Amino acid sequence: YHNNLFYLTGTRLGPKEKLDIPVVFMPDTMKMYEIVVVIHVMKENGENWLYEDSIELNKDLKSSVTVAENGGIQGILWMYPVHGIPEAPQQKLVPAVLRCQARERVKRRVEAQLSGVVPGAIAMPALENSDSVEINNSDNVQEEVQDTDGFSTTLEFQYELQYQSNEFQSQLASLVDIDLVEKEWGTQSGVVRLIFNIVFAPNRPMRNKATLVVRCSTGGVWKFTVLFIATEPEVDDVINIEAVGLNKESIVGFTLTSQTR
Repeated sequence: YHNNLFYLTGTRLGPKEKLDIPVVFMPDTMKMYEIVVVIHVMKENGENWLYEDSIELNKDLKSSVTVAENGGIQGILWMYPVHGIPEAPQQKLVPAVLRCQARERVKRRVEAQLSGVVPGAIAMPALENSDSVEINNSDNVQEEVQDTDGFSTTLEFQYELQYQSNEFQSQLASLVDIDLVEKEWGTQSGVVRLIFNIVFAPNRPMRNKATLVVRCSTGGVWKFTVLFIATEPEVDDVINIEAVGLNKESIVGFTLTSQTR
């Protein structure tokens, strides 16, 4: 939708009848769009609704009705704000994979390419693995993005990992840490590159998938798939039991330490 005003008049509704009002959103840039859908209802015969205190209408009610000269209510307004937030299509790319043994720790450098942040961008999103680097602890919101030509622009990015269910979130939330450590954009390519460090420290074997969601202050949303795989851990110890004789019990003791309360 656009900034222009569109009017739909002459729609007749009977008692208890429903009216569907379609709103179509087809963005051409990765930014948020805002409109207000206004519904204005009047009686078909031109009469007004009687309201004794129409002159003394409170402030909130004045914004939702139109008062006639004779004091009645001529029309009723409903106003529905609508926000259109474009989301980049998820490409069928190989997801970023973090794999390690349970009770070990792995750190990966992951790159997310955001298309459409710069006007005229045509590149599509991509997510790929690269070499591991040291983690730089930073906030969840980055205010400045440096471009490849030495200029800078004020852009804010928010990011989070979303899991497939509450069960997966409870399993992974405490095992995964993510930090944004590097960002840049090129005016020619129109693509913002965000570099993340993701740390995975599983405590047991698992295979779970998460979605890295990146939101820009201009309103765009990009999503990338991250796969977490934890394999069987190393054997803690070998327990040997020597038989003291046929048909006789042999006993050995060992200690297990709980990792939680």
